[in-house]
Amino acid sequence: MSGVMFDPAAIRELARILRETDLTEIELVEKDSRIRVARQVTVQAVAHLPAAPAAAAAPAVAAPAAAEPVSDAAHPGLVASPMVGVAYLGPEPGAAPFVTPGSRVAQGQTLLLIEAMKTFNQIRAPRAGTVTRILIESGSPVEYGEPLMIIE
Repeated sequence: MSGVMFDPAAIRELARILRETDLTEIELVEKDSRIRVARQVTVQAVAHLPAAPAAAAAPAVAAPAAAEPVSDAAHPGLVASPMVGVAYLGPEPGAAPFVTPGSRVAQGQTLLLIEAMKTFNQIRAPRAGTVTRILIESGSPVEYGEPLMIIE
């Protein structure tokens, strides 16, 4: 380590922002310094799963939509968000998206961008295949681990 000291007040402020915004992770990168504050809420998110069978019991239009994220999260071709930020499907506003459903992709090919702390991070294909579903909209906020797309 290069002797970089972190301001405890800055860390407390990042933790406060996490609580107030219900985010699970926030990261601040400046030059050679990096502060990442995360909180564990995965167990609480799992607590919402029992609601899906109740919705499935009633013949409602919402029942298939409620069950779909569970199957997406368990899909072997899932591409999940590696960070918290805002997802963009194209390189700039108005430009064609990097991929669309049905696109063949090579391992390492850029699928989308996630903006975090004014930095655009390329999210690359973990394997070759065909994009079968895009589960987010361009410009939407994403959480760590959130399903982004399916590659089969």
